Amino acid sequence: MDKGQLAYMSSRLVLGAAAAFFAIVLWSKTRDAVWMLVITGVIAGYAETVYLVLEALGIAGRAGPAVGSVPFLSILLAGLPAAFFLAAFVTAAARRYRKRL
Repeated sequence: MDKGQLAYMSSRLVLGAAAAFFAIVLWSKTRDAVWMLVITGVIAGYAETVYLVLEALGIAGRAGPAVGSVPFLSILLAGLPAAFFLAAFVTAAARRYRKRL
């Protein structure tokens, strides 16, 4: 692993950990569905980052089902944050649309 990869992984881990920490702090203060979905998306994004780092270090195995040569867990973790953000935006848009009627 070269210095560039180390800097990239370190920045993702540090900033992701900070974002996940503050998301968890906010989670205890809010009960709004939109914010809960955004917070869950941030935490899922950090889980993906941790998994990618573990995979790069050779700690996370490639066992289990795969789609072609890509493990299913990698595909799931890559799409999960976007799915939660999409659900949050749809929920927020639905609220605004209902208020206009």
